[in-house]
Amino acid sequence: MSVRVKEIRTRARAFEKVKWMQLPRVLLVGHGVLEEISRVCRHLGLRGNAIVITGAHYTKEIGSKVIEILADSGYEVQMVMVQSISHESIECVENVARENKSDFILSVGGGTIIDTGKIASFELGIPFISVPTIASHDGIASPRASIRENRASPVSREAHAPLAVVADTEIIHSAPFRFTAAGCGDIIANYTAVRDWRLAQRLQNAEFSSYAAALSEMTANMIMEKAKEIKKRDESAVWTVVKALVSSGVAISIAGTSAPASGSEHKFSHALDMIADRPALHGEQCGVGTIMMAYLYGDNNWQQIRNTLREIGAPTTAKELKIKEEHIIEALTIAHKINPERYTILGESGLTRDAAERLAIATGVIA
Repeated sequence: MSVRVKEIRTRARAFEKVKWMQLPRVLLVGHGVLEEISRVCRHLGLRGNAIVITGAHYTKEIGSKVIEILADSGYEVQMVMVQSISHESIECVENVARENKSDFILSVGGGTIIDTGKIASFELGIPFISVPTIASHDGIASPRASIRENRASPVSREAHAPLAVVADTEIIHSAPFRFTAAGCGDIIANYTAVRDWRLAQRLQNAEFSSYAAALSEMTANMIMEKAKEIKKRDESAVWTVVKALVSSGVAISIAGTSAPASGSEHKFSHALDMIADRPALHGEQCGVGTIMMAYLYGDNNWQQIRNTLREIGAPTTAKELKIKEEHIIEALTIAHKINPERYTILGESGLTRDAAERLAIATGVIA
């Protein structure tokens, strides 16, 4: 064997990087697509018994419709209603699934319903289908789930990406627009999340994916560019936001971490969840956090971010969030303690109270 061939083989063996990505196999988005749910299940080769997880009131109605459609196609379906995500609700779903020998799970509802199904299906090792009824955050398509007990810091859990996402824009459009506006805040948060991720790469040698970062930033830019269309609050606005949420979830799958969609602005939101009397929606808080974190980075476009959120109809101040100003300041001072393994612009020491107050005042979050 020649020296040249040996060199080539040695170089080939030196590169041993492996990447594992889980992406949804089917993405069905549009008007009236809920009627296609059984066809999606058959296309994926799903047979046997199923569980539909849902909540109360409106989501229960949609969940009942899903059960009816699946039953007409020969599936045996059991409904499980959950009030919120918790270890108890997840265990309840798992017990029902074992008793009924369920072959797959569908979650019909918002973030807590979807995350409950995501975790339960992951632990049971069975397929999962996401059927969102609101467009409030990117968990509808991501392989991560968040669970928080009482006022403890939230924990991001590993899960599988949904095997399919069936997002009926007619149903989502019928929900209060506040949820869609919150979804916009969660997507715009990608802007500072990616900045934090790049910073962590430079200062902490964090693993970084240029592809995932570019996709994440693209979704944030999509919302920024289409704010005028979104504020019309018609069904096409829902279409735009759902596509962006799915893309953001896919970016998380590609990265193998939530870093492209969750940074300092999410830490701020999670801190608010712990201390506020009545926290606002997750995406609403992330949007306000993005304004302040962009300012910390010295970015001139923090005002554009604020103006975009205003145009869409999302909150940009503590008053609009209906959260006390002192809670905004306190959340800024403790945010760095949330998920401390993830390095962000907040650093390891966080902000002093004076710095937090100046930041909130400078960005107009508090008066």
